[in-house]
Amino acid sequence: MKILSLIKIARPKQWIKNLMVFFPPFLSGALLHPGMLEKGVAPFLAFCFASSTTYVFNDIRDLDQDILHPRKKDRPLASGSISVTGALGVMLVSFAVSLLLAWSVSTLFFLYVVIYLSISCAYSLFLKHLPIFDVFCISAGFVLRLYGGGEAFNVYVSNWLFLSVFLLSLFLSFGKRFSEQQLLGEAAGAHRSTLGAYPGGFLESAMYLSGSAVLITYAMYAINTPLMVYTVPLCVFGLLRYMMRIKAGGDGDPAEALLRDPILFAVGLLWAITVGISVYQ
Repeated sequence: MKILSLIKIARPKQWIKNLMVFFPPFLSGALLHPGMLEKGVAPFLAFCFASSTTYVFNDIRDLDQDILHPRKKDRPLASGSISVTGALGVMLVSFAVSLLLAWSVSTLFFLYVVIYLSISCAYSLFLKHLPIFDVFCISAGFVLRLYGGGEAFNVYVSNWLFLSVFLLSLFLSFGKRFSEQQLLGEAAGAHRSTLGAYPGGFLESAMYLSGSAVLITYAMYAINTPLMVYTVPLCVFGLLRYMMRIKAGGDGDPAEALLRDPILFAVGLLWAITVGISVYQ
């Protein structure tokens, strides 16, 4: 049971976010070139262990608040299934492995991972308590994964792709904050200070605004590829499905939403297949 708890605190379910490193070669049509998939193993795992490092660090920092949280109280550290010492061990191992793997890729990729860890650390220490700064920190993590993938595979990341990923991550971050605010109600500020600092209706409005911006930038990115333009309706459907899920009181965590909502998962899979046909035909 303790081994399972040690694995769980690393949040391997969240590793799905690190598939972002494969976006540049996938969207450029280079992913199926000989040796490319193997080339992506080290970059992907580097960000997986780096993200696990930040998750454990954040859990240690927020232990007292997580114990009182209706959902986070079941996390390994908050529930008492592992000790702080055990959590520190997982964090240090993940940290060392992430840096070793990153260094094996390239110096610039190593720098991207270090910046990611630095921003995540600053987020856990104080930036998550500052409105707007908190969601921009999360968004920066996705952008660094994107550019890390571009560096690892030697693929150019276009401006439209950067804007699409940046705005999509903002949309998902605002959506997650909005779902937390709904779940916790009047006690939201006690669990996360920024939830009390955001005025009523702001997070919902920001989610709609960033969602609209995502559609525009993604449409501009997709319109240059004949079949990819037909993925825009899938993008619209996915965004609306995510917003409906949140408004209905569902979990706003992107990874949880994708894995637990079969319709959202099917839309994501269909998007990947359609893009694949468009790029690799």
